[in-house]
Amino acid sequence: QVQLVESGGGLVQPGGSLRLSCTVSGLTGSISTMSWYRQAPGNQRELVAVITSATGSANYADSVKGRFTISGDNANNTVYLQMNNLKFQDTAVYYCYARVYSGGYYWASWGQGTQVTVSS
Repeated sequence: QVQLVESGGGLVQPGGSLRLSCTVSGLTGSISTMSWYRQAPGNQRELVAVITSATGSANYADSVKGRFTISGDNANNTVYLQMNNLKFQDTAVYYCYARVYSGGYYWASWGQGTQVTVSS
């Protein structure tokens, strides 16, 4: 059973930085893409960044471009989200998402979420 475990959330002041990590375990296939989503209270879950494992190609939501960087460590099935110049509106629960190819099918797995709070 695929499991995603996130870490790195916390409380930070505006302008500060955090790095989130997400490690995939129980993998029997290959990871196609890994993504970070976030959900603030009262809002829908939104895509923050996605990286394609094979190429390292990344895409970002407009709201985080130039501030956040997604990167992957394929050898350790881990994805990172470096968040710089954090703003109040970045406060949310951040979820890791993996799209896995196994047995001829694509499977989706979510992490449990990690809280990021930007506050002065």
